[in-house]
Amino acid sequence: MGHRLPKHIGIIPDGNRRWSKQRGMSEEEGYEYGIDPGLTLFKLCQQTGIKEISYYGFTKDNIKRPANQKRAFTNACIKAVKILRNQDASLLVLGDSDSPRFPRELLPFTKRKTFGKGGIKVNFLVNYGWEWDLSLLKMANPAQKDVVHHVRSAEISRIDLIIRWGGRRRLSGFLPAQSIYADFYVLDEYWPDFKPDHFFQALNWYQKQDVTLGG
Repeated sequence: MGHRLPKHIGIIPDGNRRWSKQRGMSEEEGYEYGIDPGLTLFKLCQQTGIKEISYYGFTKDNIKRPANQKRAFTNACIKAVKILRNQDASLLVLGDSDSPRFPRELLPFTKRKTFGKGGIKVNFLVNYGWEWDLSLLKMANPAQKDVVHHVRSAEISRIDLIIRWGGRRRLSGFLPAQSIYADFYVLDEYWPDFKPDHFFQALNWYQKQDVTLGG
């Protein structure tokens, strides 16, 4: 592997429900199996020297799913954030916290907090919606050069590489302002089947990309 690392990696951990169905389990059971892969990936990023990670937890569109699934993915997000707070991380939970769908347990993390030695910036999207994120742009003056600061996710930096599990070739509304020049790597494996080699495959692929940022 070369030495050009992405500074910021976005993670779309898809395929939990399909993974469960393959194993004869109820669809909601897969979310619990997606917690440990998130911690493993965090540690790999830490060891490799990645500066920032953004995890897709659940979206405002996901709350249309059945109640048992909503409970399952909400609880999985709560557990994941509580695990990350015990790591060396600068942690932010971003999403519509005014909504009753936003877990009250995560309200303390809606302002960035540093745990341990800090180190990696971790952004965890919970009850996130791209329209909610960009809605403040309507009040921005288009002539202003800092118009990007009017998005609700302004504290999150531009993403270099997005990795998506589960085989889908779409962003699903993931941080549109930050994803504008991101390279997009898709794995067919489902998120609960995460292996460290998936991460290194994506990094090796990224080395070969021509990153011009439009220039």
